[in-house]
Amino acid sequence: MNNNREQEYKMIGLNIAYYRKLKGLTQLQLAELAGISRTHMSNIEAPNMPTSISLDTLMDLADVLEIPVSTLLTFKP
Repeated sequence: MNNNREQEYKMIGLNIAYYRKLKGLTQLQLAELAGISRTHMSNIEAPNMPTSISLDTLMDLADVLEIPVSTLLTFKP
């Protein structure tokens, strides 16, 4: 994974964490609702551990969070 992609995965993870907290969900709750493990959820959100995420998982998380998937891909400076 190159540095540009690492930064993008990090930003996606931070966006997911932000919207998860707005929704009042724990990592475990979001993981269960999206059909992934809590460990994978934790790795996705961890800023020091850029983790790739499939489009299916990204769309499932957006569905659970009730936001457009594009919101998770929008990076604010």
